[in-house]
Amino acid sequence: MSKRRKTLAERRLEHYFALTGIAVILLSIVIGGIQSVFADEMVFKFKSPSFSGIGTSAHYLTIENQEFSRKLTIKEEIEALQEQIERDKENTTLARFIRNLESRIYAQLSRQLVENLFGETPSTEGTITLEGNQIAYVSDGDFITLTITDETGGVTTISLPIGNFTF
Repeated sequence: MSKRRKTLAERRLEHYFALTGIAVILLSIVIGGIQSVFADEMVFKFKSPSFSGIGTSAHYLTIENQEFSRKLTIKEEIEALQEQIERDKENTTLARFIRNLESRIYAQLSRQLVENLFGETPSTEGTITLEGNQIAYVSDGDFITLTITDETGGVTTISLPIGNFTF
């Protein structure tokens, strides 16, 4: 029986030391936690340079660059859309027909002018007014002189020799 009591007493002693060790560990954790709970006073600082003043010039420069590049992008997009609208207007069937008709009319006028200048029965003088521009020609037998006067009054004169003018 005495041996049993020793082991029981030893067990109680072991439990006592184990519980004491656990209590010491828990107590040191609590004391260490309390030490970290103590803190400084709270200090509020603005993060934005607009309010704090730290790095303000770089902040304003960044904002300015962003605004400038965005305005430039919008301007380029508007110009691209306007150019696309103009291209679409020029490529309609009606616009192509009008360009083709104008080209043929100018070719016919040019052919008539050449016929009047160099044909079998050439005329000695004549005048054509075309879209505000006046084209006058005079032939003296040796030279044909074309005088072109534009809407602003600018004059261009071209002299062509009749006898030597061949292709």
